Formats: sequence, C-alpha cells, structure tokens
Amino acid sequence: MLSPLTAFARPDLKAVKAILTDIDDTLTLNGRLPASAYRAMEDLHEAGLIVIPITGRPAGWCDHIARMWPVDGIVGENGAFYFRYDDGLKKMLRVYGQSADVRQANNERLKTLGRRILEQFPGTAIASDQAYREIDIAIDFCEDVPPLPLATAERIRQAFEAEGATAKVSSIHVNAWFGQHDKLTMTKRMLKDCFGIDTDSERQHIVYAGDSPNDAPMFAFFPNAVGVANVMPYTAIMPHLPRYVTDAEGGDGFAELAQALLEARHG
Repeated sequence: MLSPLTAFARPDLKAVKAILTDIDDTLTLNGRLPASAYRAMEDLHEAGLIVIPITGRPAGWCDHIARMWPVDGIVGENGAFYFRYDDGLKKMLRVYGQSADVRQANNERLKTLGRRILEQFPGTAIASDQAYREIDIAIDFCEDVPPLPLATAERIRQAFEAEGATAKVSSIHVNAWFGQHDKLTMTKRMLKDCFGIDTDSERQHIVYAGDSPNDAPMFAFFPNAVGVANVMPYTAIMPHLPRYVTDAEGGDGFAELAQALLEARHG
C-alpha cells in the first residue's frame, strides 16, 4: 500500500543517514536533470547526508558523475561496480564485481546476443550510451526510439533470460549482463567499504528513491523507500512497491523528498 510522502514520520526522516537514488526519471524529468534535483543533491550533501546514485547508466557517465556531481560516489551498470572520487587525493576509486578478463569475455557474448535481440524486436536499438559501458548491454525501447509498449520490454527481458543473462527493465532501457551482481549487493559493499555502514542493520536509516520495475528489489529491502509520482503506471507489474510516493514526478519529486529530509533534520 503506497502512502503519501507526508506520512513519513518526522523522527524517521530525521534519523536518515543516506539517500540512494535512481537517476533516469527519478532525478531527471522529461529526459533532463532539472535544477531542483541538482540543488536537492547539493543541499543534502552539504547537510552531511550521504548521497549515492544507484543507476543502470554506463561507466563513462558514472566517472563524470562521481567527479562532478555533489555526491559521495555512485553504483553503476545495475551493480557492476562502484566509483568514489577522493577530492583530496584527486583519485578515483573503482571497484568491480568481475575481473577484467571475465568482463571482456562476457562483453563478446553480449554483443552477439544483442544483435539477435534487435532482429527479434523491430523498433529497438542499442542504447546511445552503449559506447561508455563496461559490463552490460542496454536495449533502447523508449529513450531515443519511438516508445514501444512496456509489454515489449518485458518480452525483451525474457529473451535475454532465456539465453542465461540477467536482465532488468528500466523506464527507458532493458539492461542485460552475464553474472550475479545487482544493485543491492554492490550498494551494500560500497556502504560498508567507504562509510562503515552495515546495510542490513541500518536499512531503516537509509532511503532509496526510484521510479520503475528495476527498482523493485531496492524497494523491497529498504523499509522507507520512496517512489516519485511516475512510479504509479508500473505498480501493477512490480512485485515490491515503495512505502511512500511523492506528489511530483521525476527530479521535482526527488526535490520534494529532499525538502522533507532537510526540514526534519533542521526543524
């Protein structure tokens, strides 16, 4: 049962230590990062809260985000790695779930499989950010191609899984990879490695914000998860829903969440 964000009790908001957030259609709005969302990240970061995007976006983007955004690091390619930039040392920490040799071998398999998927599902395309990926393949069904039904994205996911790959549907792509990594596993690893946080015992003090079916495992794990308003069209097909939902969509919804967190912290 989804509750409005206003039902998030002030003492629970005040106890939050970290904000984990999807990027596409959670921080972004209509395909762009609005000023409201960027300002919200900066305000949260300056208030001493840990801010970490958890995304399916590629390694190349994640390097930029870890360096340039007001965040404490990033988990990318659906949990394939985490990056954290040390401002003092001017050095990027990169931690992967697979060795370089395994990543290379899996990439060759994915290229072959991806070509077959495109032939099987006319109207799809390899995602425009594929050149910057290190671990997975992304099939575009909604971002830079005329939007295809969500049912088509689900069939693409099933086609990947039939070939032994792991696949997840986001609001714009179907991401697929070989290996057992996922967003939650790498998130736990990063929080432990970089901040000494035991996620299992601290989950009630961590908020995850998201918007689409591939966020469902994170919604299931974090008891105070928040969906931005555009999560609503997916609720019928998601096995797990967030506890709360914002009034606003995308980045404006994230800004709404940030405001609630900061008001509780400073009130």
